[in-house]
Amino acid sequence: MEVEPSPWGPHEWLCRVGLTDAHDLMLVRVRMPSGRAHQFHRHPEMEEIIYVISGTAEQWVDEEKRLLRAGEMAHIPRDTVHGTYNGGDDELVFLAILSPAKIKGPPLVDVHLDEPWRSLRTPIPIL
Repeated sequence: MEVEPSPWGPHEWLCRVGLTDAHDLMLVRVRMPSGRAHQFHRHPEMEEIIYVISGTAEQWVDEEKRLLRAGEMAHIPRDTVHGTYNGGDDELVFLAILSPAKIKGPPLVDVHLDEPWRSLRTPIPIL
């Protein structure tokens, strides 16, 4: 495992290029403190699954919001805007599975300050 800090909580990389022999999958466990979020963004070349281990995720996929609890998941199609917000007072722990692992362009494009996303959910200051 490789641990990488991020503004929305530590990333515990379990599978990615250079860490394992996987060529098409990435797997990261995220520990998101209360009040934090991976605000609206998209992955131009990847699809993603968010699987909640503990806590409550306020999960947005496009303009649809759902609360996800332990054992629940969301699928995010390629290049679809989405955001994961800690929807509770406890730490949110989830797995993010992304594919493909090898891409040509940027892995992530942040859009949380753009419309309509900033009007759907007030942006959280990045720490």
